[in-house]
Amino acid sequence: MDEEIQEAEQTNGSARAQALRDLLENGRDHDTPRLEAVAVELGLPLADVLLLAGHPIPGRLLPPQRDLEVLREFGYRVSFCGHPQLAALCELLSSMPDEGAAPESRPPRDAADPGPFPAVLDGIMRNRGLGLRELPFVGLSDSTIRAMLGGGWRGLNEMQHLGGPLGWRLEDLAFIAGEPMRTLGHGPLLCRHVGAVFLAAVPRTTRQLVLAAREADRLSAREEQGWWQPVSYGVDACPYASL
Repeated sequence: MDEEIQEAEQTNGSARAQALRDLLENGRDHDTPRLEAVAVELGLPLADVLLLAGHPIPGRLLPPQRDLEVLREFGYRVSFCGHPQLAALCELLSSMPDEGAAPESRPPRDAADPGPFPAVLDGIMRNRGLGLRELPFVGLSDSTIRAMLGGGWRGLNEMQHLGGPLGWRLEDLAFIAGEPMRTLGHGPLLCRHVGAVFLAAVPRTTRQLVLAAREADRLSAREEQGWWQPVSYGVDACPYASL
């Protein structure tokens, strides 16, 4: 049975890699319905698939103008939530009405870029409205993340820590970066369920993020410490770390 599971995982990984390769190499020739189908197949946001394929990203898929300090506070409070609370936050955010005005569409990434990983990583963050200050603490320094965005560093350990809050699998990021996979001795500080909350928050306004942050505090019963902790130290380990 273990061998069958391993074989199925390898087959699935190969199919994902083939789909990602096709997006990077041929995505500009694909129409929107095909890319929408690929997004469903890979379990990735359509905005991220359009980014990989080198298409413009419509404003309707991007976050509205928001107060970045509120977004930072929101992410900080989300990091204190365990998995049942993260699921509840996703439901709350998804149930909120769309209130913000859509921004302008974003142009496609440079087709001539021989190493797409930095541009893709930057685009994934921007698709969620996240900059360095708005990311929750992921166990990496700002200088390390800047180096990754600048093309100077892209180790598996660092990609794993960033992948969680962005809602991406390590295997997918590693493929785009051209890094061979290997087993790491630890998991990420924040898993992809945290990333799911950031994705659900993409269309939400500053006012709605304030409401969601308050609900995150209520759900987690976070106690105010009187200073800024970088992240909660009590979030339960992800029960689906490999997903």
